[in-house]
Amino acid sequence: MNVNKTRYSIYNLNYHIAWIPKYRKKLFTGQMELRLGEIIRESCIRNNISILALEIMPDHIHLFISAPPRWSPSEIVNIIKGYSSRKMRQEFLQLKKIIKDELWTRTYFIGSAGTVTSETIRKYIAEQKNL
Repeated sequence: MNVNKTRYSIYNLNYHIAWIPKYRKKLFTGQMELRLGEIIRESCIRNNISILALEIMPDHIHLFISAPPRWSPSEIVNIIKGYSSRKMRQEFLQLKKIIKDELWTRTYFIGSAGTVTSETIRKYIAEQKNL
């Protein structure tokens, strides 16, 4: 089990996040793919989010992270998508012609991943009264 710590918490919160660019354009190849990876890593480092896996496909991103409990899942997505959109549009001016004001769609997928099943947690909580 990979446990992380902050000043006030010990946690193991992992999320699989996937999202797409506007109009599902196949944008991320070559230099743009490499730079997007660097930008996502920068965003995560700045916010104490650990990247467990990152795959950048031409028309979508898959990110597996471990994040501190101070960030809700939706805040994590907003942080990463907002920072990466701004930086990519600043550095690749041709994006403004293709996608106008926003790089990403508003939608995303997020799933949580842990080390125990829901049933194990339910059983553990139920057994606490018997202690």
